Amino acid sequence: MILSVNNIEVIYNYVILVLKGISLQIKEESVTALLGSNGAGKSTTLKAISGLLGPENGEVTHGDIQFMGQRIDKKPPEDIVRMGIFQVMEGRRVFEDLTVHENLRAGSYVRHRDRAWVKQGMEMIYGYFPTLVPRKNKLAGYLSGGEQQMLVIGRALMSKPRLLLLDEPSLGLAPIVVKTIFDIIKTISREERVSVLLVEQNAQQALLIADYAYIMENGKIVLDGPS
Repeated sequence: MILSVNNIEVIYNYVILVLKGISLQIKEESVTALLGSNGAGKSTTLKAISGLLGPENGEVTHGDIQFMGQRIDKKPPEDIVRMGIFQVMEGRRVFEDLTVHENLRAGSYVRHRDRAWVKQGMEMIYGYFPTLVPRKNKLAGYLSGGEQQMLVIGRALMSKPRLLLLDEPSLGLAPIVVKTIFDIIKTISREERVSVLLVEQNAQQALLIADYAYIMENGKIVLDGPS
């Protein structure tokens, strides 16, 4: 297993219990879906893994999270990124005043000394997302929603992650764009040997590309099994 979340509890503002003994495991080079309604705790689970609870005054108060055999739930987010975990946040958070190419270079920050990888990574991203090629010098803020989603996934891949956390990649996109992006996610996982944990409300589409799935309800896992 590349990731093990072991019976964690997450509390916000010292009093609000959001996750109530969550456990899940992610196999290497797999796509795992985390499904559930709004408020079930899906995004909080991703933030617990990526170390992004702190800015929202949340913390893991029980249990532990292991990545490639190392405990990470007490590590700062920048160290977790360097270890190989990258979270793509909900809402297509591009750097609007930077070009597409500059956004991608920003994603390679943790690999910036590896110039060979930066060049190779750019070619890889433009290969997976050819729509971005004629827009590489265009400001990211002027891209369509689908193009922005492609860009943030590409930016994440520039960090050369072992585990990619995707939070609602289909949100606000047309069905044909959603299918394209989900197909590319599956291809990337297989070809680049990247594990993916996918939080998604479009359960049908998520299950089409996932190998395994967990269902959350009220801060707990209530069902899991092969997709």
